Amino acid sequence: MARRGGPSVLAIVLAGGEGKRLMPLTADRAKPAVPFGGIYRLIDFALSNLANSGFLKMVVLTQYKSHSLDRHIAKTWRMSTMLGNYVAPVPAQQRRGKQWFSGSADAIYQSLNLIHDEKPDIVVVVGADHVYRMDFSQMVDRHIESGARASVAAIRQPIELADQFGVIELAEGQGQQIGAFREKPSDPVGLADAPHEVLASMGNYVFDTDALVEAVTTDAEDTDSKHDMGGNIIPAFVDKGEAFAYDFRDNDIPGVTDRDFGYWRDVGTIDSFYDSHMDLVSIHPIFNLYNYDWPIRTSDSGYPPAKFVHGASDRSGMATGSMISPGCIVSGSVIGNSVLSTNVKVHSFAQVDDAILMDNVEIGRHCRVRRAIIDKDVYVPDNASIGLNHDEDRARGFTVTESGITVVGKGTVIPT
Repeated sequence: MARRGGPSVLAIVLAGGEGKRLMPLTADRAKPAVPFGGIYRLIDFALSNLANSGFLKMVVLTQYKSHSLDRHIAKTWRMSTMLGNYVAPVPAQQRRGKQWFSGSADAIYQSLNLIHDEKPDIVVVVGADHVYRMDFSQMVDRHIESGARASVAAIRQPIELADQFGVIELAEGQGQQIGAFREKPSDPVGLADAPHEVLASMGNYVFDTDALVEAVTTDAEDTDSKHDMGGNIIPAFVDKGEAFAYDFRDNDIPGVTDRDFGYWRDVGTIDSFYDSHMDLVSIHPIFNLYNYDWPIRTSDSGYPPAKFVHGASDRSGMATGSMISPGCIVSGSVIGNSVLSTNVKVHSFAQVDDAILMDNVEIGRHCRVRRAIIDKDVYVPDNASIGLNHDEDRARGFTVTESGITVVGKGTVIPT
């Protein structure tokens, strides 16, 4: 989309990730399609940020188990065709031969027809599986001002976490020009103004169109390349002195609070996925879904409001410190510090603490659920417990992380 007097922009959302570390949540769906926060999918955060930024021409490159992702986009993300706007899911098309995408850069290379058809001045490339708010128009403006050919969104992280990220080292005396881009370094160099911090790549990029096309085309011819945006394309721009960093702390979002300013989470593991949900339900949310000045958009489920029934002292339906989605019925049970997705039913005398229950989960009478993630369409029979005895959880085929989070996969049949 071209803002009045501004460049034309095409947004490419990389949504082909398999998400192995999120198993079993990704056993039946692509990582960007994993439900999050009760009513959302992970991809809604990237698409909402782009839409709120005024960039309304988006293509979503998909590959792995993409049906639920494609369906969600088709049902939810419909733009005004009168204005030429769209969100289009694009599967691997094998335009360059009989092979699937071999990396994020290869996904763009095999989809260059999308760029040639749209003819944008600028291409914004973003991941589809992070939780954050960002105004990409500010990054595009800074990209143009800097004269960069490639810009990398960067977030400050403690130096002891450097081995978990692609780390940006600035060129000495060159402002925000990137001097080196190192993948998960064991010997990181702290920032000049904050030696205890490093700049970590957020996986979001802005490119001059011709520079991106040339870079992925050259990379495609390199048989030694892994065809990865962070691992290959950005270092190539760095070597030519054409890559600049955009510090995420400079991004000004309407309605942001001091507490959730600069929030960004890569929910690539079960532990980070769980922790991100707990960030939502704290009294003063570390990530505030109630910022209506920069809304995170998703589909309207059509379910009625949540309902809490029974008021007897020993059988009262109640929830504290929790997010309860439409369609939920909490019947004579107690919910604490949890996130319930749409159409969840929790029956009498059950207790659910520190848990994430996804769509259509039903918890029977006298059940106990603690520190667990239960995926869609699971019925927990009366008197069952999940998350209280990890040996018992593993014996029933559930996943238990090292930190003690129990995960029950989608549609799991739990014996009575």
